[in-house]
Amino acid sequence: MSGKVQLAVLGDVAEAEEMQEILRNAGIDSSLEQAPEEDAVSVFVAEGDRETAQDAIEALTEPGDIIAEP
Repeated sequence: MSGKVQLAVLGDVAEAEEMQEILRNAGIDSSLEQAPEEDAVSVFVAEGDRETAQDAIEALTEPGDIIAEP
């Protein structure tokens, strides 16, 4: 069983949920994690889905939309 890996770090929950929806539409399960003292939200996917998830995000977003990648 593969573990979860961080796909991206986004500025807020709304952006993270938008990315999560893109991933869901591509058939990829994801989870969100936010540190209580920070505004940033991390998006995690299964290790085996990382490359497919990156491709889906790149295909369905404009360049520069993603704030940061780990």
